[in-house]
Amino acid sequence: MADAKILIEELDVEEFARGHEHDREKPMARFYIIRIDRERKRVDKPELTGREILALVNKTPETHRLYQKFRSGETRIVEPGDVVSFRRPGVERFQTIPLDTMEGTENE
Repeated sequence: MADAKILIEELDVEEFARGHEHDREKPMARFYIIRIDRERKRVDKPELTGREILALVNKTPETHRLYQKFRSGETRIVEPGDVVSFRRPGVERFQTIPLDTMEGTENE
């Protein structure tokens, strides 16, 4: 029986990635716990767009860039319309970075 067919109640994406081979797909779950920066969010879909992930932490693509971090150490930019699968092998967590990198350099 393949693990991917088993429906479990809740899956912590980051914990699963740390405890399994980086090439193993995560099982189907009713809810997925994802970490965005330091916040853990519970979602009821196996995939969301970059815009939807940012919205979970009250941010937008106009103010922040979203990065997807993998267990292997790889980091990828997630564009607003990109669909991110939480079941994908190696997916660990997400990080946001403000687009305004000019803080403290206002014209006087």
